[in-house]
Amino acid sequence: MPRVRVQRRPVHGVLLLDKPIGLSSNDALQKAKWLLRAEKAGHTGTLDPLATGVLPLCFGAATKFSQLHLDADKTYETTVRLGVKTSTADAEGEIIEQRPVTCTVGQVVEVLDRFMGPITQVPPMYSALKKDGKALYEYARAGETVEREPRHVVIHDLELLEMQLEGDAPFLRLRVTCSKGTYIRTLGEDIAEALGCCGHLSALRRVATGPFDEADCVTLEDLTAMDEPQREARLMPVQCLLSDHTAVTLDAENAGRFLSGVRRRGAWADQDRVSVFGENPHALLGSAHVKAGELIPGRLLSPLEIQQILERSPVNQPLLAQQA
Repeated sequence: MPRVRVQRRPVHGVLLLDKPIGLSSNDALQKAKWLLRAEKAGHTGTLDPLATGVLPLCFGAATKFSQLHLDADKTYETTVRLGVKTSTADAEGEIIEQRPVTCTVGQVVEVLDRFMGPITQVPPMYSALKKDGKALYEYARAGETVEREPRHVVIHDLELLEMQLEGDAPFLRLRVTCSKGTYIRTLGEDIAEALGCCGHLSALRRVATGPFDEADCVTLEDLTAMDEPQREARLMPVQCLLSDHTAVTLDAENAGRFLSGVRRRGAWADQDRVSVFGENPHALLGSAHVKAGELIPGRLLSPLEIQQILERSPVNQPLLAQQA
């Protein structure tokens, strides 16, 4: 059967995808990229194939700012199956140990409180973290275990949503808000060990990352059923990646100089995160920082990207039609 060629086009913005289980982040990205016929795409950090939930996908000019989101806090809902340990710390691995579950409700509350705040984790062998240029899961699949440096992370909130300590399948269902780099599989294993019964994750869903929430996500199934204008309408503007930046507006002359990489002097206080706009409120020019009163350009959009974004903005279409 001949392969269908897709005519790519410039697409700029952020799509909040509800990633399905069993699909890698890159596979999900490629499917969405194909559906949008986008020329350029990237994501803001991977989500495990066995996890579902919020996966921000960046297209066009948005890829220039995707790295900014790697530091964002994340929120997960997860189920820890107690009494059974697996080789991968999740439901995909082989059972390597079983223990009776004898902990009480009071012990669960006490242990969860112990994991709040700054903690140290040893990265799991089944992870994409690299050692000597090789991913840890490659060592694990070859039956090797290598030494891993402990990592410092922060658990901002750890809420017990549901639990069952008796019966054939005891579990804890948790809601975790944490810093970047936190391994939820390791957290689940460590909590179960602290309860004296071992355990593994049987379910994992990311419900929020930074300012993005699952309520605003679209599934691949729904995206496939849409026509092209409906798919493009699901895109959030590029500047949503800079929501924690201080906005600065430049007039046409200074905007042109800024886009050429020229520093601008003004009455700005020193700050690390600045988003810069032209006179049109939808014309994002790029990111910057301010030092000693100077606005110093960071990642910049090209004039062509700015024009393409403005042409596709429903807010600007009546104005552009009048100008034509």
